[in-house]
Amino acid sequence: MSDNTPWLNTDLPFQERAQLLLNELTYEEKLDQLNYRNKGIPRLGLNDYVWWNEALHGLARSGAATVFPQAIGLAATFSPEIIKGMGRIIALEGRARHHESLRKGDYGTYKGLTYWSPNVNIFRDPRWGRGHETYGEDPFLAGLLGEAYIQGVQGDHDTYVTAVATPKHYAVHSGPELTRLSFDSVADERDLRETYLPAFKRCFKAGALSVMTAYNAYNGEPCATNDYLVNQILRDEWGFEGAVVTDAGAGEALYKEHKAVKDYPEATAKELSRGIDVIVDWEQGVHEADQRSILNKADVDRAVLNQLFVKFKLGFFDADDVVPLAQTPYEVIECPEHLEAAEDAMRKALVLLKNQDNLLPLDASSLNNVAVIGPNADSKEVLLGNYFGTPSRYTTVLRGIQDAVGADCRVWYAKGCEYVGNQTEACAEPNDRYAEAVSVAERSDVVILCLGLDCTIEGEAGDTFNAEAGGDRLSIELHEAQETLIEKVLATGKPVIALTMLGSSINSPLLENSVDAHIHCWYPGAEGGKVIAETIFGENNPSGKLPVTFYRNTEDLPAFDDYTMENRTYKFFAGTPVYPFGFGLSYTQFTYNNAQVEYTDEGINVQVDINNTGENAGDEVVQVYLKLDRDFRTPLSSLVGTKRVHLLGGETQSVKIFVENEYLASILPDGSQEVSSGPASLFIGGSQPDARSTELLGQTPIKLNFIL
Repeated sequence: MSDNTPWLNTDLPFQERAQLLLNELTYEEKLDQLNYRNKGIPRLGLNDYVWWNEALHGLARSGAATVFPQAIGLAATFSPEIIKGMGRIIALEGRARHHESLRKGDYGTYKGLTYWSPNVNIFRDPRWGRGHETYGEDPFLAGLLGEAYIQGVQGDHDTYVTAVATPKHYAVHSGPELTRLSFDSVADERDLRETYLPAFKRCFKAGALSVMTAYNAYNGEPCATNDYLVNQILRDEWGFEGAVVTDAGAGEALYKEHKAVKDYPEATAKELSRGIDVIVDWEQGVHEADQRSILNKADVDRAVLNQLFVKFKLGFFDADDVVPLAQTPYEVIECPEHLEAAEDAMRKALVLLKNQDNLLPLDASSLNNVAVIGPNADSKEVLLGNYFGTPSRYTTVLRGIQDAVGADCRVWYAKGCEYVGNQTEACAEPNDRYAEAVSVAERSDVVILCLGLDCTIEGEAGDTFNAEAGGDRLSIELHEAQETLIEKVLATGKPVIALTMLGSSINSPLLENSVDAHIHCWYPGAEGGKVIAETIFGENNPSGKLPVTFYRNTEDLPAFDDYTMENRTYKFFAGTPVYPFGFGLSYTQFTYNNAQVEYTDEGINVQVDINNTGENAGDEVVQVYLKLDRDFRTPLSSLVGTKRVHLLGGETQSVKIFVENEYLASILPDGSQEVSSGPASLFIGGSQPDARSTELLGQTPIKLNFIL
């Protein structure tokens, strides 16, 4: 540092250093920073920088990386510890990739340290194609896991962050994909505050340094220019100090789809005036807006200042020996420790939905022939979901079963059918693979049927091959081709284990009523087949819980474009689901006793004894739900606390869970929040307190009545 470079003085606060550096930039140089592709300023030591990077379930889109289960699978773990650990791995691998890229002169897309994750939108409708990027339908769970992601990625250093998390898409965003660039999400203040904002609020309370706005409008104003969301709530009410970025192409959508401005330069100027700091769109728009004299210089300064603050927090202007993880060796990428962490997350993400007569786990030594059938049996793509890195090793379900049973057992394989459609290739006859599937099933002791979807079917609008509705699903029913495959395999009379691999719920009466066992596997990660095989043969005891409701049919759902929460999610759904939010079986059984509540000024402490009454060790996800009795609409129940515990066979543990006052509060019809006095009930157990969970598990959570 010299008198000519005061911004390099590490004794100064980052905001002051950012202002000192901003003062050195010419106006033209400031304009060159507004686009997400920041231009370098060699005279000041600033490199080119691209804000766009992805890290949804591992470092993404930049080469080899450790690939965890898709976000919805991570949600099924109900474990902030797992998500925080993944975040730490992302930070390590991301730092290694970033600094190695700089050494090679690569400043391109996906090489920076600003990650456009997590997606904490609420998965309010299972038809939404991008729902598998989220942490499910519950605001508390989404906030808990979003907070953990941010803590892991950004780290706990007193001064610097190791990388930057960017919660998205802010806000009230969850489809439809086909109209996302023009859609107006209409929701009242109660639904906004009760459902759509809590996860974001928790993320910013945890220190997230960036946020991405949504494409859609909220109550008539596009989110990229929504003063109420960006300025009044995010900055003024919540005190957010980081950088606000748009989603890619949001400015173009402002004039082409929303018709909110007349052209792109005007869109750019309006975005900046409403609080956007990083414009993810055409670079020339900023300069054309300047040429028309429609840019406000104070807005330009604010945007660049916020960007520089984030860069200082990342240590971009300081020596590597003082910046955490700046000297991370490249060898950490896909190191054994990281791969094992990903596999452990996979083990805890699998949800056992059905296990008739305790068919599972199987004894591999007793089997001579096993059939592995279905469109997901030998698919690499289904392991990964979307927004993923490139694993150096994949294990499909077929390969996992082959490795698990050994040479003395014959593993038969048949694709059976496609995800949709009735033939596997253009020149084949219709229904061309059913006969093969039946033949291998007839020759086997047990059938493992691998069904579902992949991200060519459900995903983001614009992705190649997305079917039906631009990535959304038109219905939640399993496609007819796969239903027929199940029927034909069941007709052989062989025991059938169904594995569903997709990012949402699926409805099939045959899966519910006719197969012998059913494991929901999500998009499980690079070694998903290995972990699934471990689970089938008893090396892993499944312990995942559903972060979404499995509805009985599409007709149970309100209109997809209706953003009111009436009859949506477990909190407001009036019907009976196939499988409820929070449900999941185990190879052992757990009982709950001696529940107690202790009141404090900050909230309540819940304590309960949990006993593993079986012989198998296993994890239990303890869940605490709140029910308020008020004279206005309140949820049927709300998750307010959770903790994952491991118990050996016969072991008892006493578990404590703290519930903050914020989660005991009511959201009034006007959107205000208060811990109102009145009757309340807490439910503590391994599920939510609904009749269907009790029917499936054979036990009811402990109920404690009290007055708030």
